[in-house]
Amino acid sequence: MRLCRVIGPVVSTVKHPDYAGRTLLSVQPIDERSEAFGRSFLAIDRVQAGPGDRVLVLSEGNGVRQILGAASPPPIRSVIVGIVDAIELGSGG
Repeated sequence: MRLCRVIGPVVSTVKHPDYAGRTLLSVQPIDERSEAFGRSFLAIDRVQAGPGDRVLVLSEGNGVRQILGAASPPPIRSVIVGIVDAIELGSGG
């Protein structure tokens, strides 16, 4: 599972049939301090996230298949499964 920030929606006129009717968002991985790191990627939205939201993204094949209810593996790599309201960092000691 990855912590990410939603960059914004992605619109496509031509896409694989498994993407039909699904909201596709561009997300940026972030650390626990909300600092960007790594490359942005695309994820299917299952929680009605919006630009700027911190989200949890599942990128594990079997989990994605179970969440989408697919009998065979769909060509979908990442799914947004939660919106993060707050992050509390411990004192480190």
